[in-house]
Amino acid sequence: MSGDGWSRRRFVGVLARAAGAAAALPAAACVGPSEPDGPSPTATGPGAGAGASGRDPSGPRRLLLGTYTSAEGGGTGIGLAEYDPGTGRITGRGVLAEVDDPSYLAVHPDGRTLYAVNERADGAVTAVRLSDRRVLGSRSTSGAAPCHLSVHPGGRWLLSANYGSGSVAVHPIDASGALGERTGLVTHSAPPPGPGQQGPHAHQVLTAPDGRHVLAVDLGTDTVYTYRLDEDAGTLAEVSRARTRPGAGPRHLAFHPGGRHAYLANEVDNTVAVCAYDPGTGRLTVGDAQSTGAEPAPGSGANYPAQLLVTSDGAHAFLANRGHDSITRYAVEDRGARLRLLDTVPVGGDFPRQIAFSPDGGLLFAANQRSGTVSVFRVSGDGGELRLAGEPFASPVAVCALPL
Repeated sequence: MSGDGWSRRRFVGVLARAAGAAAALPAAACVGPSEPDGPSPTATGPGAGAGASGRDPSGPRRLLLGTYTSAEGGGTGIGLAEYDPGTGRITGRGVLAEVDDPSYLAVHPDGRTLYAVNERADGAVTAVRLSDRRVLGSRSTSGAAPCHLSVHPGGRWLLSANYGSGSVAVHPIDASGALGERTGLVTHSAPPPGPGQQGPHAHQVLTAPDGRHVLAVDLGTDTVYTYRLDEDAGTLAEVSRARTRPGAGPRHLAFHPGGRHAYLANEVDNTVAVCAYDPGTGRLTVGDAQSTGAEPAPGSGANYPAQLLVTSDGAHAFLANRGHDSITRYAVEDRGARLRLLDTVPVGGDFPRQIAFSPDGGLLFAANQRSGTVSVFRVSGDGGELRLAGEPFASPVAVCALPL
């Protein structure tokens, strides 16, 4: 979800649709056999090891695409494509699985199972086995409009963020990759909503590099919450809160590989902030607001920055700017403690909602929601410069691009 008027209207529509019926998800679907992709490397950005997944790094690789199936002109499920790691060229391969409103995707650390949110008022998460495209089932998140999910590094727990209800859910993952019933749920009932917000809006949930703490970014309460995950019970216990300045609207957090700093994209006030992080306590400290380099021209509307990425060598960071239709490039300095704005690059599409590195870090993918396209950039290994790789690929209401 996002803070602009377009997304607010869409969220109201999501709630209205759920008044008639809950989201219907297929119990299983076998579209046809395909070769498993194998484990996917965890390192991203320039400096990551090419070929760490065990496949030929020069051969075509899978690209999975998230969409809104309920939106006008949207897709019919999780899109399937292939990309050339050398050229960045994308070739469509149809649909991986017919799943409702799969607006965000994440893959299991072993590379065998894909997880998708079902961003509807009666929210759910769905598991899909990649080897044969079989839908392994879905589970309720006990919340509204889940918009983000991530797999705990141990591979036993799935974490999801319910935007509409401002809550975070935990589901167990069994040996097959399928999901069990929810074991944990926390709702952001305090502090009160920030300026212009009617309630909490959990927008992201991720595990810190130390592996012991889970952080949830809430746009509605201007707060990043730190939790400790009980890996036996699958429950979350709050350990600290980090407040942004009022009305910042934090949306997305990305860690520096050193593990002691992170970078926060603030959607509502169009800023970023460098955060200090203590791995021992899980405490995050939010620094001063900085420019996104994407200040809109008069009358052009707001920017609404979306997602941040940090290269695996920790030298550069990238920010997707939806209103400005660009990607901001930062130099990361002082061992992660400072961001220096370098430039902005046109994204070649409209409303870049999400960005992602290829596993070897040589490519950056941008999912452009309003133009229904995916742009691909080559990322230089020294200066982090971005160079558009060919024409954008058409994909219905593209809101997530996950290269494997």
